[in-house]
Amino acid sequence: MFFNGRLFLRALRLHFLGRRPTVRRWAYGILFVTLFLSFRLVVRVGWGFDRVFFPGFRRQPVRSPVFIIAPPRSGTTLTQRLLGLDEERFIHWKLYQTILPSITLQRLIAGIRRIDRWAGGALARLVGRVERWGLGGWDGLHTMRLGQPEEDDALFLYAFASEAAYLLFPYPRDLWELGFLDALPAGSRRRLTAHYRSCIQRQLFAHGGGRTLLSKATQSCGFVESLLEGFPDARFITIVRHPYKSVASHVSLFVPAWQRHSPEIAQDGPEAREYAELAVEWYRHLHAFRDRVPASQYHCIDYRELVQDPEATVRSVYRHFGWEVSETFASRLREEAWRHRGFSSRHEYSLEAFGLSREWVQERLGPILEFHGLER
Repeated sequence: MFFNGRLFLRALRLHFLGRRPTVRRWAYGILFVTLFLSFRLVVRVGWGFDRVFFPGFRRQPVRSPVFIIAPPRSGTTLTQRLLGLDEERFIHWKLYQTILPSITLQRLIAGIRRIDRWAGGALARLVGRVERWGLGGWDGLHTMRLGQPEEDDALFLYAFASEAAYLLFPYPRDLWELGFLDALPAGSRRRLTAHYRSCIQRQLFAHGGGRTLLSKATQSCGFVESLLEGFPDARFITIVRHPYKSVASHVSLFVPAWQRHSPEIAQDGPEAREYAELAVEWYRHLHAFRDRVPASQYHCIDYRELVQDPEATVRSVYRHFGWEVSETFASRLREEAWRHRGFSSRHEYSLEAFGLSREWVQERLGPILEFHGLER
């Protein structure tokens, strides 16, 4: 299991020594380190048992995985939800599977669930209450539940190679590789990709049944070149939303988390600006990537078309990749797309709230705005 120890130690140094020490910040840091290392140990033990009891997973082929990659707040969740309805074709990650990416641990959980159902479901009700308490704060922004489809950020977090770590460590410039994994040294990139492939092999071996992996990962905006190198037959689906909307909304997800452990961080402070710089660099990186991947393996969705007519947008994806729309999937897609037609997020923020401006975005992304026909 790959681990970026150098970046981990740098993050801890910045967290504990980079600012005036406070009890709150140190408590958050100690709690994170304790939970992170504990969960990582559990997963490593699970991986050890996988090699003993399920050695066949190492021969599991990973054929033409599909990666939905776009900056946050760009419709990736909706796209994953709609494509995931094609259960005959795709297998995706559920949140608990990304937290415990081990065949052994997931089989253990399945056994416990069967016993709990037989005993009346008391444990399931308790887990539901804990979910609402621990994850309910994200409802309305990005609803998360253990049994629902989710990004695979946790797989990268175990390697300490995930943008999610910025929630505790608000130093994007000093910890740039956390959000831009293609900037890692070549050897680290290869080991990280091998770590990710091993996670995918376990998921397909345990749940795939000959299906194709469908992954949604916003943080992979900075990892697309490594993914293409590691999975040369992969299919890439990206979504373009106006950065006036997505950049501000993206930053707004992190600022409240920073202020919980470091109240002195201002909403329009340098941390928000550094994080916004990462967001616009993702736009540039994805735009350049379209020239490096064969057109037959790449499809770009216009966010405006996605929210206006989700069904037609998904069908255009299927036409591009030459996939057949089964009758079962067509029925599910029609029903779910109707529910989301004309979707408008209640989570809207302005660039000015974070010390940014439209001129600031135009200066960095002007040619990309013009390429996609986005209003300047």
